[in-house]
Amino acid sequence: MSEGISILILAAGASARMGNRVKQLLPWGTRTLLENAIDTAKQVTDSIFVVLGANKEEIEKAISLDAETVYNPNWQSGMGSSISIGIEGILKQAEDPKGILIMLADQPLIDKTYLNELKEEFKKGIFKIVATSYGNRLGVPAIFHQSIVPELMDLNEDYGARHIIQKYRAHLKQVFPKGKELDIDTPKNYTQLIDKMNT
Repeated sequence: MSEGISILILAAGASARMGNRVKQLLPWGTRTLLENAIDTAKQVTDSIFVVLGANKEEIEKAISLDAETVYNPNWQSGMGSSISIGIEGILKQAEDPKGILIMLADQPLIDKTYLNELKEEFKKGIFKIVATSYGNRLGVPAIFHQSIVPELMDLNEDYGARHIIQKYRAHLKQVFPKGKELDIDTPKNYTQLIDKMNT
């Protein structure tokens, strides 16, 4: 089912703007945000890895993580370090993935249909990166060709993969998420998305 694609779910952040709530464990339907992300990924591939950092023990006690987990002890240094250590974990266990799809745990509207849209574009073999359009910028969820993996492993700062996406702009396909890209950063964001789902 993987078709050469491994999925890396980034879930290592402390989500300081959520107050004292662990964002990965916020309820979403009958599951948590992180369980929702894993369930979505499972509908696209059977090669799934989750990077944990802040609140690792609390998360592992609260939910069953039906995926390979990678711990980032340097999670405070930002998203780049989580991508780097997550890729390292994938390469230790997955058989030479043709592409790595990076997604976030806090974008609950991202669904199987959207991830499959990214995957179908990537399978055409034309693009080094298939990325999500945010209007004036591009970001994750995004699939990166195996030839770019060494550059992802070199990341160690908080800017994540954004500059790599920019570097390969000429070899990139952008996909429009049509509102599915909304993420949860604050209690207000969370309430708004819950309301959106219930209307």
